[in-house]
Amino acid sequence: MEYTKIIVDEPAAGVRRITLNNPEKRNPLGATMRREIIAALRTHDDDEAVRVTIIRGAGKCFSAGYDLTGGATDDEPPAYKSASGLGSYPREVTETWMSIWDLAKPVIAQVHSYCLAGATELATGCDLVYVADDARIGYPAVRFGTPDMQWHAWLLGPRLGMELMLTGDSISGEEAARAGFATRAYPADELEQRVLEIAQRIALIPSDILQINKRTVHRGMAVMGFPTAIRQGTELCALAIETETFAEFMAEKDKEGGLTAALTKRDGKFGDYRTSEA
Repeated sequence: MEYTKIIVDEPAAGVRRITLNNPEKRNPLGATMRREIIAALRTHDDDEAVRVTIIRGAGKCFSAGYDLTGGATDDEPPAYKSASGLGSYPREVTETWMSIWDLAKPVIAQVHSYCLAGATELATGCDLVYVADDARIGYPAVRFGTPDMQWHAWLLGPRLGMELMLTGDSISGEEAARAGFATRAYPADELEQRVLEIAQRIALIPSDILQINKRTVHRGMAVMGFPTAIRQGTELCALAIETETFAEFMAEKDKEGGLTAALTKRDGKFGDYRTSEA
């Protein structure tokens, strides 16, 4: 497959790496990029030379989330075809990222700077998450809607998870590692080398054993209800899409100022995200 939104390379033996490659727009996770990520991961799953994959972002950040400027699927087949009708989009993106759990081989998210909204969902689907200590992880879209994947209570605990769900605020990479969203946090200038070192250690283990050991953790999470709860949450997201607040935001996005103005208006009263950079 020829990729247009990602770059794939092999930084070490047994290690394949996917780079989200639309840095000018902060690597938005549009339908084309989602399809390419999953296609590459499935290729790696079938390639005996690959034992582990790293996903990182080009440029200034990992990803600022979903692409809100285009159509839901770029008028092409999605990475996962869900049933049509109400809730089809949240089901599509949720099943896309949860399919990473269903892959045989481990996948690592390497997160620097912003990891927002849909980008947190991509990271949730990965098996390991390593972050820069000054990364910013959050879901600002709760200020006008509901996440496609409600990972907050599971990966942050009910108290901190509730706070972020009710405010849309972000936490640092250091806080994310302490709370459990991330595996570990490192200084930003060390992150890439540290992640590569960990990936190389993983690649020392025979792939057949890696695949079984990955599943042992996921089977345990399944017994506790994690994947079921994540998938059930898409119905709540579908309800939120029908709210007056969501409709108002989408109408604001379509006005002359476009998405930038709508996001600035959304976050202005909080003084963060886009507005804090002004």
